[in-house]
Amino acid sequence: MELPFAESFKIKMVEPIRKSSRPEREQWIREAGYNLFGLKSERVFIDLLTDSGTGAMSDRQWSEMMLGDESYAGASSYFKMKEAILELLGFEHFLPTHQGRAAENVLFSVLIKEGDIIPGNSHFDTTKGHIEFRKAIAVDCTIDEAFDTTLSHPFKGNIDLEKLENILKSKGDKIPFIIVTVTCNSSGGQPVSIENMKMVRQLADKYGKIIVFDSARFAENAYFIKLREKGYQDKTIREIVREMFACADAMTMSAKKDAIVNMGGFIAMRSKELHAKASVFNIMFEGYITYGGMSGRDMNALAQGLYDGTEFNYLETRIRQVEYLGKRLMDYGIPVQQPTGGHAVFVDAKRFLPHLPKEEFQAQTLAVELYLEAGVRGVEIGTLLADRDPVSRENRYPVLELMRLAIPRRVYTNNHMDVVAVALKNIYDRRETIRKGFKIVTEAPIMRHFTVTLDRT
Repeated sequence: MELPFAESFKIKMVEPIRKSSRPEREQWIREAGYNLFGLKSERVFIDLLTDSGTGAMSDRQWSEMMLGDESYAGASSYFKMKEAILELLGFEHFLPTHQGRAAENVLFSVLIKEGDIIPGNSHFDTTKGHIEFRKAIAVDCTIDEAFDTTLSHPFKGNIDLEKLENILKSKGDKIPFIIVTVTCNSSGGQPVSIENMKMVRQLADKYGKIIVFDSARFAENAYFIKLREKGYQDKTIREIVREMFACADAMTMSAKKDAIVNMGGFIAMRSKELHAKASVFNIMFEGYITYGGMSGRDMNALAQGLYDGTEFNYLETRIRQVEYLGKRLMDYGIPVQQPTGGHAVFVDAKRFLPHLPKEEFQAQTLAVELYLEAGVRGVEIGTLLADRDPVSRENRYPVLELMRLAIPRRVYTNNHMDVVAVALKNIYDRRETIRKGFKIVTEAPIMRHFTVTLDRT
């Protein structure tokens, strides 16, 4: 008999979490303006808001924390990061930043000017926010298959090469770079194939453009390549990672994901000139170039986390838990983005609540219902996140209206996933009774979903 799959770690420390009553949750979410970001964490039973900075570090990472060098300049912790980035990713130059959006802020301050166009595969919220803040335009060139949640396609994060070449031909003088997000969060945590990366590289070379990878979940992307792409089954994760990044000129990373730290990020690049230009903004926005807003202990943990995060056994355990939740939901008939992604299960709110008008924020309504049902906190990846059009100020209604259930690394057991699945089944069984969504009360002019307040329609 084949042995059942088991996690590739032991649990050394636990944190108690509190169950609450529905009346309590009704009061708390109302006080938060029906925005799940506004909840106090102790009022959440299972927190799937994000996998960013919420993972459990390894004993090796905690050991490195004790060895952190807190020197202002030239700390040994900086050089540990430098060595890990060069060995694993192949970039000679890098700048530490306190997190991924800071890396975008620094790099985009060099690369983007007003009127520019940035093509890529479904830019995520902070990426699009930093582009549009600079009065530039983000153009989505994701393959059409990504927008059909019923279709099982192995690489729904791929860039549509025809779409990309059309924009390069027509607007090439306004395009400073192409961005490739691995994995592609907004399309459901979906991977990009190496074949697609190489074809994008060819187009970039043809039109004289550089490529920037948004690399928050690069290791999860490599895992999917190993399992799904022909010719890579016998390669190690680290071999695949090096081949992936050979297609890029620069990268940004929120290390709070695949490097499994609570805080940290970086920019890496091949160009010494780009490094010098970015260093000016890093000093202004983040800190000196050898710490960039990070403590030495955090840089140590990040460096070790890059090694931990590129181990196959760890990735298999992590992604199979996401698959487990996805399968439970699909067994109940709940519509999700198929196949399940690397870091989260994305529930298709349009198909879950088709009777609710899109103007009433279907995915946000579903996320609030899940919190009320079981104290589970997810997040809307839909109209609220899409923001308003910068010119018309009308709501943008994306093709995908999703509720994301992002699973922190090495934090919850499959028993917790069972609670989430049954809670969603209960809501699905009574979905026709959900007749009202939400209206906006207050919102910020950009990246509004973090602080928006809502009320029932």
